[in-house]
Amino acid sequence: MQTISATSLARNTREILDRVTTLGETVAIERNHSVIAQIMPPQRSMTAAQALAGLSHPMLTSTQATAWLNDSKADFDDAVRNPWA
Repeated sequence: MQTISATSLARNTREILDRVTTLGETVAIERNHSVIAQIMPPQRSMTAAQALAGLSHPMLTSTQATAWLNDSKADFDDAVRNPWA
């Protein structure tokens, strides 16, 4: 992890942000010899389809999936409830 001064960040913001973006680097920002912040790339996320893509076979059969879906909705209805009552 690279450490730079707050002054250097102010003078080279674009270049530093480009390095974080392209290289995935984390940069520590220092003021008066103390680290006050870090700039880091965001955590990578994936969609449900991407997460499940590695499965070689379905975990539930179609019948089991339908039963699970019905069971998960069993305790819910369309009534509007007053949360303060």
